[in-house]
Amino acid sequence: MRLTKLTETSLIVHWCTRDHGLIKTVAKGGRRAKGAFAGKLDLFFEAELNWVRSRKSELHTLSEIAVLDYREHIRKRYKDTLVASYFVELLAHVVEPDHPVPELYDLLKRGLGYIGDHGADQRGVLHFEHELARLLGVAHERSSAAMALEQAFGSMPRARSACIDELGS
Repeated sequence: MRLTKLTETSLIVHWCTRDHGLIKTVAKGGRRAKGAFAGKLDLFFEAELNWVRSRKSELHTLSEIAVLDYREHIRKRYKDTLVASYFVELLAHVVEPDHPVPELYDLLKRGLGYIGDHGADQRGVLHFEHELARLLGVAHERSSAAMALEQAFGSMPRARSACIDELGS
């Protein structure tokens, strides 16, 4: 979901997992061109992970990764990348770390798959928001899903307006 430089050779990688929810791992050597993680860490990848839970913090240690889907189609068009980024940002905004959310993991996987199959569009964004609000139990018949999410969580990610503007053009 997100990559952050930790040291000259290591990265912090944010993941959405089916069984553990949102987690952060440190990929030691993840920035090395010839390291064990070379070519395996990027945004929107679907992968099987092995990681060691930290006893002291929410930053766990990534030990092994096998990429299942590189989702390279998402990085080919700006609109696709923008919408995929919004999906992960919105999910991170509404979900507590280290809390299993299998139905939201499935929603994200379907959303990223939709972008790959159809390209990013406003219909996909609105459907993702609607399903998220429904699954979280905050949907209202009389208001949009975005409004219901904003009321429930205090705000919406700034990326939403950029998505809507870009998709409207």
